[in-house]
Amino acid sequence: MIIDVHGHYTTAPAALGAWRDLQIAGLKDPSKAPSASSLKISDDELRESIETNQLKLMKQRGSDLTIFSPRASFMAHHIGDFNTSATWAAICNELCFRVAQLFPDHFVPAAMLPQSPGVDPATCIPELVKCVEQYGNVGINLNPDPSGGHWTSPPLTDRHWYPVYEKMVEYDIPAMIHVSTSCNACFHTTGAHYLNADTTAFMQCLTGDLFKDFPTLKFLIPHGGGAVPYHWGRFRGLAQELKKPLLDEHLLNNIFFDTCVYHQPGINLLTDVIPVKNILFASEMIGAVRGVDPQTGHYYDDTKRYVEATANLTDEERQLVYEGNARRVFPRLDAQLKAKGL
Repeated sequence: MIIDVHGHYTTAPAALGAWRDLQIAGLKDPSKAPSASSLKISDDELRESIETNQLKLMKQRGSDLTIFSPRASFMAHHIGDFNTSATWAAICNELCFRVAQLFPDHFVPAAMLPQSPGVDPATCIPELVKCVEQYGNVGINLNPDPSGGHWTSPPLTDRHWYPVYEKMVEYDIPAMIHVSTSCNACFHTTGAHYLNADTTAFMQCLTGDLFKDFPTLKFLIPHGGGAVPYHWGRFRGLAQELKKPLLDEHLLNNIFFDTCVYHQPGINLLTDVIPVKNILFASEMIGAVRGVDPQTGHYYDDTKRYVEATANLTDEERQLVYEGNARRVFPRLDAQLKAKGL
């Protein structure tokens, strides 16, 4: 089985975006604020949005199952207050759940949280509980910067985040560390802010001792880890200067990376530098980079081609990247698959 651990509902019907526009307009003029029940999206609309997009490409490219969460750039936790985010998260999470119900062999949901700048992350717990217990979600997306590019939250190692970590450990679910839209003009959302956040999250964990408090906590750092594989020597050296243990012991029992790296040399580097046990297959399609690479004639985000072509993996190691590691990092996914005899 080939499991894509990084999928977002980027092709949701237009009614979702239109509802969000009304919600945002309602922040200035409450008379324009829509009710959650006013959003009407039929199962047929959901089927069409998936069958002609993600599912079509999954079949073409040879992946079987996608862990599916709300569109990352739509999370936009910096907009409005906690109630704004709570309503928006509930709507988006329900849509991903419905997609998984319609296509149970191909999609399993992961949740966005109703985060809001300056608000205690403990307020996210009810939505997390609902998504795990009622929707069967196997993971969450955790935004380390709800401010949208201004980084006003404490580091991920701070006790500020512990209520979410305690619930993650209780449910044995990982978090993908994933920011949302940047409202800081210095940081392009997908080209800078996302990759900055990946690198920043890793460095925050390196400088702290979070995993001493939570030895079973798991973070998935997407987009190949940002700058991490390219600067592995820098991080090893910094850990040494900070009197931390070797990175294998300090971080690599808890931090994992995906293959959302959109050229062959990048995947070659990732699989050469990072231990195979820490790499999970992903594409993030249909996402930030949707075009065709003129050098290869293939889509940039067709990451399976790169994993197949790298000389750094044996067939057994490829199967770990494609399936084995995902089942280990996402135990609830593994349990769901085993219940189906897979």
